[in-house]
Amino acid sequence: MSGRSDKTVPLAVKIVVSGGLGVGKTTFIGAVSEIEPLDTEAPITQVSVGIDSLEGVESKTTTTVALDFGRIMLDPAITLYLFGTPGQDRFSFLWDDLVEGALGTVVLVDTRRIEECFPAVDYFEAQGAPFILAVNRFDGAERFELDEVREALGLSVEVPVLECDARERGSVRDVLGALMDRVVGFRAASGRSAVGAR
Repeated sequence: MSGRSDKTVPLAVKIVVSGGLGVGKTTFIGAVSEIEPLDTEAPITQVSVGIDSLEGVESKTTTTVALDFGRIMLDPAITLYLFGTPGQDRFSFLWDDLVEGALGTVVLVDTRRIEECFPAVDYFEAQGAPFILAVNRFDGAERFELDEVREALGLSVEVPVLECDARERGSVRDVLGALMDRVVGFRAASGRSAVGAR
């Protein structure tokens, strides 16, 4: 007997969840994480007045000041480690460390405050890594066609845009599945480009 285990060791994959302040990143990770999610939520205080805009999310009382973290096993072969970025521009210096080694990114959007996601979209486009855009459907928010959202953000047709409800586990799993499809397609296209360049 060799003593070796026949159990499959799942592939560990780092995924980033990003977007503006109050877009639902903490909720998204918490809805799907199979472990107690780690968050660095802190109360919003008077210090942020005039710095962080809460227009449209006035009822928000806490905010992420470093990161959110969760874990989900998509199937026996793949475990996703989810890292949520803080939404405020003043914490964007943390993003480089949080995205290092990530396979792909979900950028969450709140159509009530669509301008809040521009920094995240610009950042991940500049990184040249695969990402998808997930429109988080808030109760009472005006609904827009996904093509309208794509056009408003100036996204190329290669970037998938889909709807989600960050509170619902099934919806979040669908988004993560779409991201993995995007990653696989992106890597296959990159491989073809590399072969063609020889």
